[in-house]
Amino acid sequence: MSTTSVFAVEGMSCGHCERTVTAGLNALPDITDVIADARAGRVTIESAQPLDDEQVRAAVTRAGFALGSRI
Repeated sequence: MSTTSVFAVEGMSCGHCERTVTAGLNALPDITDVIADARAGRVTIESAQPLDDEQVRAAVTRAGFALGSRI
């Protein structure tokens, strides 16, 4: 069973930003798919287990962006 989580992400403005956020999140355990959408300002994450929001926040911050709230 997979879990889908959607978060707002501040600061993404282009395809490079999307790829950077995606790579950072794909490094987390149990992530099965990431779709970053700069135009919508959000990221959709599929995971095998429920996500730890603080791990997600840390990965997005390391990528140079700010994680907002769940959508």
